[in-house]
Amino acid sequence: MKTITVKELMVPLEEYATVSQEATLREAVLALEKAQMALDPSRHKHRAILVLDESGKVVSKITMKNILVALEPNYGKVESMGVLERSGYSPDLIRSMLEDNALWTEPLQFVRERATKLKVGDFIQALSEGEYIDDNATLGEAIHQLVVYPYHSLLVTSGDEVLGILRLSDVFTKICDIIKDR
Repeated sequence: MKTITVKELMVPLEEYATVSQEATLREAVLALEKAQMALDPSRHKHRAILVLDESGKVVSKITMKNILVALEPNYGKVESMGVLERSGYSPDLIRSMLEDNALWTEPLQFVRERATKLKVGDFIQALSEGEYIDDNATLGEAIHQLVVYPYHSLLVTSGDEVLGILRLSDVFTKICDIIKDR
């Protein structure tokens, strides 16, 4: 069997949802929807949005979880308390966090309002070194990186340029194909 590289499995940058740092969260969601509609129906839907600076360079990515956290301003209090690291994840703790921090108590109509006002640049985080992988890396290297780090996708690079995104779903599909001998 020939060596499979990351480049063969990645989604090229031009096929992925992208927005500027100045875009609103609503615009980001619309960009994701537009990119998903353009996808080949046999492919997995995109689950993130790449954020570009004014020169078109990828500076961050927004995941589904990032969107949910951004829409509830009180999560800032929870993270600053460091409660999860100290206490674990018992169902009682999760329920008490919801109540104690007044999470998701506003009517959901405020979600739309907040999404039209919230700028992407206000809640994105810098990318970590572990979120990048070279386009010539092997499938094995990609699997290892996806298992070790808590990411569902990696930015595929050639030098300093981001060429695309490697999604866990595409890696898993390829492994399933290999198992089925395709």
